[in-house]
Amino acid sequence: MFKLITIFVPIMLGFLGYKFTAKRLAKKLEENSSSMNEPIVCALVKKAAHSLDIEKIKVYILEDSSLNGIASPDGKVFITRGFLAKYYSGVFSAEELFGVIAHELGHLALGHTKKRMVAYTIQNTLQMGLGFALSRVIPFVGNYISAILLRIVTAKLSRIDEYAADEYATAIMLRIGLGVTPLVDLFYKLETLNDERNQSLTWLQSHPTPQDRISAIKKLEDRWTKDPDS
Repeated sequence: MFKLITIFVPIMLGFLGYKFTAKRLAKKLEENSSSMNEPIVCALVKKAAHSLDIEKIKVYILEDSSLNGIASPDGKVFITRGFLAKYYSGVFSAEELFGVIAHELGHLALGHTKKRMVAYTIQNTLQMGLGFALSRVIPFVGNYISAILLRIVTAKLSRIDEYAADEYATAIMLRIGLGVTPLVDLFYKLETLNDERNQSLTWLQSHPTPQDRISAIKKLEDRWTKDPDS
């Protein structure tokens, strides 16, 4: 009975924790955002929607000075005010900013937000269960060890999702005639900003390195242009 409780309770806490976090995040995003109305970027979004046979893709501007893109649990795409400000200051082009949007569309289309719900629940369950088991063997530090181990696994899964979203974004960029150059340039610029220790750059946290992502995108372009049916 005790063993069942140690399994069931973490699962319930993990599930309830995610639901609470997702609901709070959705509310926060809604309260602090407005519809994007930048004409050039919106024209690219509209072109992508037509290519994907979607009636409309809604993109919102989140009032946040960091550089980030978000696919929300309720299926919306957000770009931070920080990204838009960099666009207006000439750091990023409209096509590069659209690359961020295309990447977040990939997360939505590939079901990563739902996947993260399951992963969040499993992570909390395993952390509590593994922490309890390790604490019996290694008192006081068992919980810390379990948290570190699960953080490593979670980061690995996150990188897999990022590559998949990049692949989706690459496909959209090619499909609407932009090519991969804006996406590649985006990551080059983000790498430069990251090297400058820009504390506002949150879009690359727990992500593959920009160079690895650029390499993967170029390989996709090479494969798809040589064999369009692949």
